[in-house]
Amino acid sequence: LVTTVINQLSGGDAVHLNLNDPTIPIYQQIAQQLRTAIGDGTFVEGQQIPSTTEISQAYQINPATVLKGMNLLVENNLLEKRRGLGMFVQVGAQQKVLQAQKQEFLNHEVTQIVQEARQLNISQAELIQLIKDQYKDGGSSDD
Repeated sequence: LVTTVINQLSGGDAVHLNLNDPTIPIYQQIAQQLRTAIGDGTFVEGQQIPSTTEISQAYQINPATVLKGMNLLVENNLLEKRRGLGMFVQVGAQQKVLQAQKQEFLNHEVTQIVQEARQLNISQAELIQLIKDQYKDGGSSDD
């Protein structure tokens, strides 16, 4: 059972919960792992996710902590509770996750790239050309 839950959450890889990290609460780590699993298609729309009991036993953590993480995803309309049945991935959840990741990338990463390019006196045209070249080359670098 433990292996099944871990494999479901991670797509076959070990889940990276850091139970000793005081900067990221465990319930947020759980929410993020589930969000990632929805985004990458590990859990598909309409699919039931592992129960709070299964996850809490797999990681030896309090079921209330797991539920708190799941409830974050319920609030974000990624999961739905079905009374007596469990939690299920909502229709459209994967698209919502991917859209949020895209927006985070645009807001954070692109902004940083543009700021750094300005500091290095890289013109807008040069930066655009570099990006085009990376797309054309498939993202490989000769450095």
